[in-house]
Amino acid sequence: MAKINKVDIETLLNMRLIIPPYQRPYKWDIRNIDDLLKDIGNAINDSNKFNGNFQYRIGTIILYSNNKDEFEIVDGQQRIISLLLLKKYLCPDFECDMLNHKFKSKITQDNIQRNYTFIREWFSSKATSKQEYINEYINAIKNLLEVIVITVDNISEAFQLFDSQNSRGKALDPHDLLKAYHLREMKNYHYEMKHAVTKWEDKDTSQIRDLFDLYLFPIWNWSRTIKTRPFTAKEIDTYKGITEVSEYSYAKRASRAMPYFQITEPFIAGNDFFEMVEHYLYLLSDIVTEINTNDKFVKIKEVVNRKHVSAGFRYAKNLFYCALLCYYDKFHNFEEMAVNKLFIWAFMVRVDMEVLSFDTINKYSVADENDKYTNRIPMFAKISFARLHSEITGLQVIAGKDNEEKMNSERKELNRMLIEISGLEGGIL
Repeated sequence: MAKINKVDIETLLNMRLIIPPYQRPYKWDIRNIDDLLKDIGNAINDSNKFNGNFQYRIGTIILYSNNKDEFEIVDGQQRIISLLLLKKYLCPDFECDMLNHKFKSKITQDNIQRNYTFIREWFSSKATSKQEYINEYINAIKNLLEVIVITVDNISEAFQLFDSQNSRGKALDPHDLLKAYHLREMKNYHYEMKHAVTKWEDKDTSQIRDLFDLYLFPIWNWSRTIKTRPFTAKEIDTYKGITEVSEYSYAKRASRAMPYFQITEPFIAGNDFFEMVEHYLYLLSDIVTEINTNDKFVKIKEVVNRKHVSAGFRYAKNLFYCALLCYYDKFHNFEEMAVNKLFIWAFMVRVDMEVLSFDTINKYSVADENDKYTNRIPMFAKISFARLHSEITGLQVIAGKDNEEKMNSERKELNRMLIEISGLEGGIL
C-alpha cells in the first residue's frame, strides 16, 4: 500500500535514507546543480512576492520501507544527494544517516566532490551578499521547498511506480526502464544485483541505446517480417523476458538454453538480461573487427569504411551489419560466400534507390513488393528459419544493374564494386 505525503526538505534529509546496491551512480553534474540553485532562487523570489504564503515543489521521491525503519531510495537519488550537498554547505554541522554512506563508485565520488566545490564557489561569487543568500537558502530548505514522497512496503510496487512515473513526462530511455525491471526480478539475489549494476554502469550508455535502436529491435521485427518502429518505452515488453518460475514449456526450454542467446528468441528475466546486453555488445564488436581484419573481406572493408557518404549509404551499411549480426548470432561462422551475399543484398538497395530513407530499408527488409528492388528477399526471416547456414549461401542474390545512366557517382561506384565482389559474370552470386 502506497503512502503519499508532502514533505519539506529538512524532514526528508533527516529520514533514515539508504541507497540500495541496484541504484546507478550519482551522475548529476555542475549544470544540474546550477539549474537547481537557480530554481530555488526563483522560488525564493516568488515566495517574497506572496509574502511567504507559498510552497515550491521540486519533485517526487519514491521510497521503499524495508521493515528496518530504513527507506531505500527507489527514485530520486540524484536530487536527494544534490540537496544533501547543498544542506551540508549551508549548515556545516548538519548530520544525517546518508552522510555516513560509503560511495564506492568513482563516478559518484568525483561528481560529489565537483558539485560540492561548485556550490561553495556559487555562493562565494555573491561577495558582499553571500551571507544573505545563505540565510535565504537555509530558510528555503526548512520552510519553502517540498517534495512528494511516495512510500511503499513492497519492493515490486516501488518498481512499478518507478516504471509508471518514468514512462510519463520526461521519460527515461527504454534501456533504463528495462534495467529497473530486471533488477526487480533479481530482488532475491542481492550480490548478483550489485554486480549487474556495476557491469551496466561501466558501459557506454550510448552504445547500449544504439544496440537496441539500430540492431536488436529491428532484427527482432524483421525476422518476423514485421516492419520495425522506434524503440521507445512502449516497446520494452519485447525485452522483459520470461519469469524464472514460469511453468510454460517454452520457458523451461529457454532456461536450459541460457547462456546461449538468440536475438530472435526470449530469455529468462533478471540477470540474463544484463548478460544478454553484454553478449551482443561483444558480438557486434567482433563482427566489425572481423570485417576489418580478415583478408577475405578487404573489398567489403573498403566500402564500409568510406567517409563522406550519403545518408542512404549509411542506412545500407547499418542494414549489412544487422544482417551479419543476425547470421553470426545463429550460425557462428563467417563463411565467405554468406558474408558476401549479405553484403550484396544490403547494399543493392542503395544502388536501386536514388533516394534511400529508413522507410525504404524497413520495407526492403521484409521484402515489401516494389518493382525497383533488384532482390526481393526477406533476409532476416530466411536466416531465422534456416536450419543450416548453407540455406543462406544457397540464396540467389543479384549484384549490380546494367543501366547506370541515371545513377550518381556514389551509386555507380557501388554498383561496380558489388559486381566485382560477386566475382561472377552477370553479377548473380
